[in-house]
Amino acid sequence: MIGGKDRRTHCGARWVAPRVAHAWLRSPRNLLDMDTFSKSDPVVVLFVQGSGSSEWKEFGRTEVIDNTLNPDFVRKFVLDYYFEEKQNLRFDVYNVDSKSCSVLKQDFLGQAFVALGEVIGSQRGRLERALTGVPGKRCGTILLLAEELSNCRDIVTMQLCANKLDKKDFFGKSDPFLVFYRSNEDGTFTICHKTEVVKNTLNPVWQPFTIPVRALCNGDYDRTVKIDVYDWDRDGSHDFIGEFATSYRELSRAQSQFTVYEVLNPRKKCKKKKYVNSGTVTLLSFSVESEFTFVDYIRGGTQLNFTVAIDFTASNGECSLCARGGVPRWQGRGASHGAGANGHCTAGMPSQPTSLHYASPYQLSAYALALKAVGEIIQDYDSDKLFPAYGFGAKLPPDGKISHQFPLNNNVDNPSCAGIEGVLESYLQSLRTVQLYGPTNFAPVINQVAGAAAQVTDGSQYHVLLIITDGVISDMLQTKEAIVTASALPMSIIIVGVGPAEFEAMEELDGDEVRVSSRGRYAERDIVQVTPALSPVPPWARDAQPLADPRSHRVVSNWAANFFPSKFVPFRDYVDDSGNQVLSMARLAKDVLAEIPEQLLSYMKTRDIKPRRADPQ
Repeated sequence: MIGGKDRRTHCGARWVAPRVAHAWLRSPRNLLDMDTFSKSDPVVVLFVQGSGSSEWKEFGRTEVIDNTLNPDFVRKFVLDYYFEEKQNLRFDVYNVDSKSCSVLKQDFLGQAFVALGEVIGSQRGRLERALTGVPGKRCGTILLLAEELSNCRDIVTMQLCANKLDKKDFFGKSDPFLVFYRSNEDGTFTICHKTEVVKNTLNPVWQPFTIPVRALCNGDYDRTVKIDVYDWDRDGSHDFIGEFATSYRELSRAQSQFTVYEVLNPRKKCKKKKYVNSGTVTLLSFSVESEFTFVDYIRGGTQLNFTVAIDFTASNGECSLCARGGVPRWQGRGASHGAGANGHCTAGMPSQPTSLHYASPYQLSAYALALKAVGEIIQDYDSDKLFPAYGFGAKLPPDGKISHQFPLNNNVDNPSCAGIEGVLESYLQSLRTVQLYGPTNFAPVINQVAGAAAQVTDGSQYHVLLIITDGVISDMLQTKEAIVTASALPMSIIIVGVGPAEFEAMEELDGDEVRVSSRGRYAERDIVQVTPALSPVPPWARDAQPLADPRSHRVVSNWAANFFPSKFVPFRDYVDDSGNQVLSMARLAKDVLAEIPEQLLSYMKTRDIKPRRADPQ
């Protein structure tokens, strides 16, 4: 099984802390038989690949099961699961034919590659993979299961009162309060809660309070919980009234009946033969609520629907022919190179390295890098792998009409592309057929996705819109209005900024500190994540000259000058010194996706939507 910030998963052949998942390997079937006089003695070795790394490291092994081609392993793997990271796993199966611990001395039976997110995002957290790696042989299959470990996610609400406590104040009654302690493995106690002080009474009634079960007993329902009763003094020298002990299990019985505890003072008990107690404490109420996690909803069938919107405005920079001027010529659906007085290409891939859309033989463009980084993780949580993809800020053939939500695949009725590779292919095709123009408007595509999100609001669908842009937003008021409306829907928005533009205005849209508002209405939730991200400076682009954008009076800077002001995420946070794009993509995805689980949970919580029960079969 598998689970993640408090995320642990187990595998057997399973919103910020990690979610802990529990992954296990269950029922490899029809393994290769490598033994002459008996069947294979299989073991499975799990290897993990670090984020942005190509190196595989051994994580753990199952037990060896003798003489079977269809083993059922008991040992599970517990992994920290991070939604925002691509966590690649490799399961190698061996026939143990030697006493050596080295797998190199054993017979290789096959292997399977999978991302942890694929297992968690699969139906009921179950994924079957064919084993490969032995030429000319059918190696069998392996069934992977993932579930979130039980990590005491319950929250307790309780209320207590006391009766006839000892009087500690000379001129009045006591001012009592309670202190709760959790017992530790070594016999010591750690304070975990204090009630408020109730003044001048021997019969206090404390306010209800909530506490996580893990804080109260660390998940051990029979562990001792000690409760001290004190009389509050202004100078801090609080007088001890007495104590009593209980456990979570005992407290939980109060859901059906009142529980009364005697408050005892050990010193008074030793000194006074007729001592009975120092009062009583009664548990008036005790209730438990489950705190659902992102994994609970994904395992319950919630699908993440991923939509992409890409900036096709002219400030991205275009080809060299455009920069020198000319006359644009439309030819049917496509167009040939030729730039008019406006200085913009009517067709063809941007050929200048100064363009953020420029595709070099050596590395991805800024747009493709951001798209792959985010999309390759989210696609694991979408069963059909069909992603609507739009462009905005371009003139479309044949009449040159400006559009801010045109489908990249040129299919208005069905803008979905098959997988991230399909989105990339449609994006590159659009670059060949549309004219980069402007302005930079976000509201149309946000409203488009919001309309889709409004169709299903029962928690079975959650939409994530990725907007990749280089420019200062032109329709800020309309975009704020769209975000406020979308905040009531199952939807999140990620805005990734590329290029040299100033992005201070975008901070208004990220509601981490101040909630977005429009015309007196405030967003119900924070649904926007804004991240400036840059592309590495390739050697062949360092001496490129800037291109002017006559419509916006901005200069498209050369790649070497692509740095944001220091208040934004530094360039080096996404690109390492060697220009490793795999590492850059991993860093970018981790930053922009980290808030999605909590945003999904916030929607479910505000609508009181509970995860559907996963089929235990």
